[in-house]
Amino acid sequence: MTDYSTHRVADLDLFVRRSTTAGPDAPTLVLLPGFPSSSAQYEGLIARLADDANLIAPDYPGFGHSQTPPTGDFTYTFDHLAGITEQLLLEELGLDRLWLYMFDFGAPVGFRIATRHPEKIAGLIIQNGNAYEAGLGPMMDIQRDFWADRNGVEPSIRELLTLPVTRAQYFDGAGRPEAINPDAPLLDQLHMEEPNRKDAFVDLLFDYQSNTAHYPEWQAYLRENQPPTLITWGANDQFFTAEGARAYLTDLPNAELHLLNGGHFASAEYTDDIAHHIHQFLATHR
Repeated sequence: MTDYSTHRVADLDLFVRRSTTAGPDAPTLVLLPGFPSSSAQYEGLIARLADDANLIAPDYPGFGHSQTPPTGDFTYTFDHLAGITEQLLLEELGLDRLWLYMFDFGAPVGFRIATRHPEKIAGLIIQNGNAYEAGLGPMMDIQRDFWADRNGVEPSIRELLTLPVTRAQYFDGAGRPEAINPDAPLLDQLHMEEPNRKDAFVDLLFDYQSNTAHYPEWQAYLRENQPPTLITWGANDQFFTAEGARAYLTDLPNAELHLLNGGHFASAEYTDDIAHHIHQFLATHR
């Protein structure tokens, strides 16, 4: 069973989905969502993994059911999101040892937490969450233009925050489109239309360039710490390509890699497959 709660952290109300039915001796798996989604994207995995791990899926500020202060009152950067998420997990929830599931925006949030607290990271599960220049696909080209000319390109960026593009993130490259719940992009878009959300997302898309600058640091963390790592990746993703998945093996030669015939939201169409891989992976490394 999933519990739903709100926690006050850094003067913000943060929403959390949580399942603790696996018991006190089970591992804790934190599911970090991506753009433009929320913790709702993990309902399927939570249901399938509830006996394997205690599961926590937070909504960042500006996402899902969490509070969205206006951009004039809150700095929407990945450093800030990671710091607040870290405070939620380590201080408010009192977690001591974590497995991190990192998808899309969840990768830069998770890697910031991991590099600051390597002793608290039991292992990583990475799904279309990039940490290598090789993985930046053609759909990232407009963001590169945005980083070079914010004022000139921002109108085009805002055009991307629409339902057709949100839906395309789920279905472009999908190998099993019939398995994707068509309500998922509608829910994402509903949340994105809430007050202050699009301004927040524009700021975060501009700040994504800070993540590419951190790639060498995150790669060094992987080489030096060798966390047990499972990589499940939609190989047809045009945001973060399969080359980005393979690149992890240069620093993590013992990582387990599964390339799936799917797109960016691979967990939406291969929920059972990914849950199966996680089940075996956690059983092996517990």
